[in-house]
Amino acid sequence: MLEKKIIDMVEKLRLASQNMPKVWKGRESILEMKDADFKQWRQVEWLDSYFKFLCQKHFDGIIEMLGQRYGNMRSDAFCEISWDFKAHAANTTSYNIVANDVETITNAIRNYSYCGIILAIGNVEYDKDKTFKRWHDELRKETCEYETNRISTGVMSQTRKTAFVLEEIHFICFDNKTLDKCCGILQDSFGDTGSKLKRQEIIIDIRKIPNASVVATKIFYGKVGYDSKFQYGTRRLKLKYNLLT
Repeated sequence: MLEKKIIDMVEKLRLASQNMPKVWKGRESILEMKDADFKQWRQVEWLDSYFKFLCQKHFDGIIEMLGQRYGNMRSDAFCEISWDFKAHAANTTSYNIVANDVETITNAIRNYSYCGIILAIGNVEYDKDKTFKRWHDELRKETCEYETNRISTGVMSQTRKTAFVLEEIHFICFDNKTLDKCCGILQDSFGDTGSKLKRQEIIIDIRKIPNASVVATKIFYGKVGYDSKFQYGTRRLKLKYNLLT
């Protein structure tokens, strides 16, 4: 059972999260990160980077950014337990989020009994005509490791996201038992690109997250294109997507 101090800390985070912007426009969000010298502004998957940026801004004073290091990786933040920040598109055919690597999560749970994920869910718009990709690539002026590996292996470029409408933030705490119910292991799709093996990452199916793991949820009211529902406390919610047309 979670200690009261963790539950109280999560409630502070939930209250602080209500001040986050509801609409994230890709160009504006990336330029905001760049102007603030946020190191991850060049990332192709800018949603996760921007959510981390917002968490650093709005959770300041509640949670310590840059969590504990295990091996070559570290969690995004630490307060009572290790935390990672993830953003996920509702209007997609995938229900999986890629969490941290196996070593980091295993050690975090071993040391503190739990590890946490703060998960933002919302609807996205996609870059159908590739104008956003061209703009972002020009702004970055360099090719990231992911893009280099993708090009060298002939993998098709994924359609990038141009905007995100925040609808829910879930504060989730896993122990070994609850994590086992919804996770698998993901090996980097590009395989070994050097002398070291790529780390194995934990992949979580958000449809299978146990109700008991969801400590709190912040709902952002407005236009909703799907029913995203967990059960937590006395409120019953169950994830169910209605894909937009």
